[in-house]
Amino acid sequence: MTKTVAIVGAGIVGVSTAIWLQRDGHDVVLMDKREPGEGASHGNGGVLASSSIIPVTAPGIAARAPSMLLDRNEPLFLKWRYLPKLSPWLCRYLSHANAKDTRRIAHALNGIVADSLADHQSLARGTRAEHRIVPTDYLYAYKSRKHYEADAFGWGIRREAGVAWRELEGSEFREYDPVFADGFGFAVCLPRHGRIADPGAYIKDLTAEVAASGGRILREEATDILRGLGKVTGVRTGGETVHCDALVLTAGAWSGPLARQFGLKVPLESERGYHLDFHNPSLMPRSPTMIAGGKFVITPMGGRLRAAGIVEFGGLKAPPGKAPFDFLLRNVKAALPGLTWTSVTEWMGHRPATTDSIPVIGEVPGLRGAYVGFGHHHVGLTGGPNTGRLLAQLVSGKKPNIDLAPYSPARFA
Repeated sequence: MTKTVAIVGAGIVGVSTAIWLQRDGHDVVLMDKREPGEGASHGNGGVLASSSIIPVTAPGIAARAPSMLLDRNEPLFLKWRYLPKLSPWLCRYLSHANAKDTRRIAHALNGIVADSLADHQSLARGTRAEHRIVPTDYLYAYKSRKHYEADAFGWGIRREAGVAWRELEGSEFREYDPVFADGFGFAVCLPRHGRIADPGAYIKDLTAEVAASGGRILREEATDILRGLGKVTGVRTGGETVHCDALVLTAGAWSGPLARQFGLKVPLESERGYHLDFHNPSLMPRSPTMIAGGKFVITPMGGRLRAAGIVEFGGLKAPPGKAPFDFLLRNVKAALPGLTWTSVTEWMGHRPATTDSIPVIGEVPGLRGAYVGFGHHHVGLTGGPNTGRLLAQLVSGKKPNIDLAPYSPARFA
């Protein structure tokens, strides 16, 4: 049976959901208050990081966080005026900073991101977005083996999840990629990863595919959910009312207000991320590389090199800070001492962060036809196509190929 499905949020999750729904024969209306691909789906590091299953709340972070916030050389920042509002969320967030929860979270994230490269290739196949997917290795660069071994807990969890890698030390690392500073003497090389050459353009190309396949694209903000007899019947925007048989909420960090209309009180915060784009760089790394000590990634992109990462808490309204940009610039210069460029572009955006570091994916309990897919923290681009496919399967009445219990919206109902 063909359904009309309204999708609120035109980032990678929303656009992926739209494409998979169309392939199942449904009509879609994709809406966002901004142009598609203008949020975190544009500004991310561009890596299809299927090995990125270790949450920020790994064991030890609660004890280290205060000193990190006071150290300009650490990748954690806070808008201090926001702390009173943040505190209840932050306490719940840090309560998961233990070994048992880290393993549980990693298992859940692995179910969404493990096959990211193949998921993106399947999503984009036959579209003009397809050429922007680049299969590649993914590197974690360390100063030494000792620093790598300090992360043994996380690498052990990755090994348990089936992640494979090889170690590059000294001259072997230098032979693989000579662009990095001599201070980096060790790297983990992860095969079967990928990168998106231009994440913003990639989302726009996928959105164009939705439109070409008969989908309706609205640049409108969804304000109210319409319902009747325990079922979603439509969504009201600033300009019109869209009637639908099902509604999927994929608005990232802005999902909270509409989720509350569903009866979900998701403890959602913005985990603010930053990037610098270095245009016409004189050096280009062979593969996307995580600078492990700085928790940011350097990714080759078309005509530019992107450094992206940082964790900052400050809500959705505060302007970007100067300190995170300075941190990125200092560390990029240290990692790539020969790098020159013609200009730099700065960007700050919002990752949707739940307190338990697991995205919310599934049908809303007690309201038929209502579905949600948000809260992916650092792995929105990586897990977007798979999340979209799962949501489309639910809307179409198909049985998903993984157990959705860890992601259930019912945990916040």
